[in-house]
Amino acid sequence: MLFVNYPKCSTCRKAKKWLDDHNFNYESKHIVDDNPTALELRTWWEKSDLPLKRFFNTSGMKYRELKLKDKLPNMSEEEQINLLATDGMLVKRPIIVDDDCVLVGFKENEWEEKLL
Repeated sequence: MLFVNYPKCSTCRKAKKWLDDHNFNYESKHIVDDNPTALELRTWWEKSDLPLKRFFNTSGMKYRELKLKDKLPNMSEEEQINLLATDGMLVKRPIIVDDDCVLVGFKENEWEEKLL
């Protein structure tokens, strides 16, 4: 299992605690120091069955600075994925990548349902 996170993020810390409390083995990946590639993002997105917009950190400063709320609807999927690959702060976190699923963001009930 891969746990993609930003250690300073309180939601990521809660998610890490949840994983530890449930004795999961995982590899941790720092989303800023080791930003996901476009290929990784495309693979995760396709496996997740989520809309691509869910992979954007819509509450982040970078998202607002770039005025992505207005720009995303006019961008192709390829452009959006390539943009996400440029800066880990644009990517919603945490992300769990497992054999069976990809989870974006920490919703405890969803994690329990998919991972336990």
